[in-house]
Amino acid sequence: MMNSATARAQTPAEELANAISHGLGLALAIAALPLLVVFANQHGSAADITAAALFGASMVLLYGISTLYLSLIHILVPSFTNPNNLSIVTGVPPSVHGICGNYLFDVESGTEVMMNDPKWLRVPTILAALNRAGKTCAVVTAKDKLRQLLGKGMAIGPTGICFSSEQADRCTLADNGITGVLDLVGQPLPDVYSAALSEFVFAAGVQLMHTRRPDVMYLSTTDYIQHKHAPGTAGANAFCMMMDGYLAALDEMGCVIALTADHGMNAKTWMDGTPDVIYLQDHLDGWLGAGAARTILPITCLLYTSR
Repeated sequence: MMNSATARAQTPAEELANAISHGLGLALAIAALPLLVVFANQHGSAADITAAALFGASMVLLYGISTLYLSLIHILVPSFTNPNNLSIVTGVPPSVHGICGNYLFDVESGTEVMMNDPKWLRVPTILAALNRAGKTCAVVTAKDKLRQLLGKGMAIGPTGICFSSEQADRCTLADNGITGVLDLVGQPLPDVYSAALSEFVFAAGVQLMHTRRPDVMYLSTTDYIQHKHAPGTAGANAFCMMMDGYLAALDEMGCVIALTADHGMNAKTWMDGTPDVIYLQDHLDGWLGAGAARTILPITCLLYTSR
């Protein structure tokens, strides 16, 4: 059996084959269900009929859900930080809230820009709605690129706190609703490319809940560790243990906790160690001709690899 550290991502053809085979299983299960019930009715008792119906229905449910998952569900959400975080806090997909990627091409300036400006967000967030309804809200992000998007519409001040680990040393009352974050958390400013950046988020959340007790708090970490360490490795396990400790502290304070991932991830190399990489610009040049298309975000995960 391959462990998670060595297993490779499935190709689109393999994904399609899985979906087709499970779809055939669904069709056979649907066809077999009435036959099982009729046979049990003719040759068995009421218990046999019930057992046949439950077994047949479970097969339909099993293959139906697996077919739906393999063919549709796991490719609905793109593997990008900004779009998925905004889908979480708005409750709508990128096609509605407008944050369609980490980058976009600004036709007015003719340049690619990062989609961290709140002007690109088309709809209000749940956090802003709660804040306007009189609830105190706190948002802590790992990287500063998400801070303004998640905090859009919040009344920054006594009822609205919004800051990032990355710029925790620059917090002001006007921009973040809080000062002295490093002293509050009791940790030095973390490096952007480290596990400490995410730990600072959790530590800040615990201290905010202990000292400010916001009604709603949104904590967003970075995926640095997940990029470097596969599930089950020492680095990944240490990160999960760190999370467990802070989540336990929040739980002890009576918090209702909802924990989710904003996107999936898996290995970026094949079994022999070679990179599983598609150079999109090269493909577009070969397909459309040199200069006909322009790749504005050179590094990303393909949708079909997300789990």
